[in-house]
Amino acid sequence: MTNPDVPQRGRSTRPAVLRRLLGAVRSLLSWYNAIIGGQDYQRYVAHLRREHPGCEIPSERQYWRDRYDEAERKPQNRCC
Repeated sequence: MTNPDVPQRGRSTRPAVLRRLLGAVRSLLSWYNAIIGGQDYQRYVAHLRREHPGCEIPSERQYWRDRYDEAERKPQNRCC
Protein backbone atom coordinates (compact mmCIF):
# COMPACT_ATOMS: atom_id res chain seq x y z
CA MET A 1 0.00 0.00 0.00
CA THR A 2 1.34 3.43 -0.90
CA ASN A 3 1.24 6.57 1.18
CA PRO A 4 -0.93 9.17 -0.62
CA ASP A 5 1.27 11.99 0.67
CA VAL A 6 4.45 10.60 -0.91
CA PRO A 7 4.66 11.24 -4.64
CA GLN A 8 4.96 8.10 -6.72
CA ARG A 9 6.79 7.94 -10.01
CA GLY A 10 5.05 10.36 -12.35
CA ARG A 11 2.45 11.41 -9.77
CA SER A 12 1.90 14.88 -8.36
CA THR A 13 1.42 15.75 -4.67
CA ARG A 14 -1.18 18.32 -5.66
CA PRO A 15 -4.26 16.14 -4.97
CA ALA A 16 -3.08 15.39 -1.40
CA VAL A 17 -2.36 19.06 -0.76
CA LEU A 18 -5.76 20.06 -2.14
CA ARG A 19 -7.51 17.46 0.03
CA ARG A 20 -5.81 18.82 3.13
CA LEU A 21 -6.59 22.41 2.13
CA LEU A 22 -10.26 21.61 1.47
CA GLY A 23 -10.47 19.78 4.80
CA ALA A 24 -9.03 22.81 6.58
CA VAL A 25 -11.47 25.16 4.81
CA ARG A 26 -14.42 22.91 5.73
CA SER A 27 -13.28 22.82 9.35
CA LEU A 28 -12.95 26.59 9.44
CA LEU A 29 -16.40 27.10 7.91
CA SER A 30 -17.93 24.62 10.32
CA TRP A 31 -16.32 26.41 13.27
CA TYR A 32 -17.52 29.80 12.02
CA ASN A 33 -21.04 28.46 11.46
CA ALA A 34 -21.11 27.19 15.05
CA ILE A 35 -19.94 30.57 16.36
CA ILE A 36 -22.67 32.53 14.59
CA GLY A 37 -25.40 30.02 15.42
CA GLY A 38 -26.00 28.65 11.94
CA GLN A 39 -27.46 25.35 13.18
CA ASP A 40 -29.49 26.76 16.07
CA TYR A 41 -32.83 26.73 14.28
CA GLN A 42 -32.37 23.13 13.10
CA ARG A 43 -31.45 22.05 16.64
CA TYR A 44 -34.48 23.91 18.02
CA VAL A 45 -36.82 22.19 15.55
CA ALA A 46 -35.33 18.79 16.41
CA HIS A 47 -35.83 19.56 20.11
CA LEU A 48 -39.47 20.57 19.56
CA ARG A 49 -40.20 17.43 17.55
CA ARG A 50 -38.53 15.21 20.13
CA GLU A 51 -39.69 16.81 23.39
CA HIS A 52 -42.93 18.60 22.39
CA PRO A 53 -44.45 16.63 19.48
CA GLY A 54 -47.80 18.46 19.57
CA CYS A 55 -46.27 21.94 19.59
CA GLU A 56 -46.41 24.13 16.50
CA ILE A 57 -43.00 24.71 14.89
CA PRO A 58 -42.32 28.39 14.15
CA SER A 59 -40.84 29.50 10.85
CA GLU A 60 -37.14 30.23 10.81
CA ARG A 61 -37.87 33.93 10.50
CA GLN A 62 -40.12 33.83 13.56
CA TYR A 63 -37.53 31.82 15.51
CA TRP A 64 -34.81 34.45 14.93
CA ARG A 65 -37.23 37.31 15.64
CA ASP A 66 -38.17 35.72 18.98
CA ARG A 67 -34.53 34.98 19.79
CA TYR A 68 -33.43 38.56 19.17
CA ASP A 69 -36.38 39.92 21.14
CA GLU A 70 -35.41 37.68 24.07
CA ALA A 71 -31.81 38.93 23.84
CA GLU A 72 -33.06 42.53 24.01
CA ARG A 73 -35.16 41.75 27.09
CA LYS A 74 -32.21 40.08 28.86
CA PRO A 75 -29.07 42.05 27.94
CA GLN A 76 -26.98 40.45 30.71
CA ASN A 77 -26.63 37.30 28.58
CA ARG A 78 -24.66 38.98 25.80
CA CYS A 79 -21.15 40.31 25.58
CA CYS A 80 -21.76 43.74 23.99
